Order: sequence, then structure tokens, then C-alpha cells
Amino acid sequence: MCQGEKVKKQVLKNLGKNIRSLRLNQGISQEELAFKIDSARNFIGCIERAEKSPTVYTLFRIAQALNVKIEEIVKDIDEI
Repeated sequence: MCQGEKVKKQVLKNLGKNIRSLRLNQGISQEELAFKIDSARNFIGCIERAEKSPTVYTLFRIAQALNVKIEEIVKDIDEI
């Protein structure tokens, strides 16, 4: 795996960790979050496990569903 891929994977892991933490702090299941953004539950799981890279629009919808600013979702995701 090249350096760029390693960085990408770490950024996605940090992003997924942020989303999972925000979701759990609000007592929302993956299924509930998926319903709120009109997506599949397994898609939320894939984002949280860094298996999928969400679009900016998806991040916007997740932020709305969690009643947070998108900045909270992307906070410190570049920490490697």
C-alpha cells in the first residue's frame, strides 16, 4: 500500500470514528441514522469502518440527521 493510500485509510478511519461517536452519544442506531438520511444501514456501517468514502453531500445529510455542524464530523480527521 502506497503512502497516499495509507493516509486515505487513516482519514476515513478518523471520519468513521467521529460519526460513530456522535451517533452513539445521541443514542442513535446505525439503522436509525440510515433511515434519517434515506440510506441503507450497512452503508453507515461501511462508513464507520472506513470501507466507504462518503460524498460531501452524504456528510451534510449525516450532520443534519445528528443535529451537528459538518465541522464536528470532520474534526481532526487529518490527524495521522
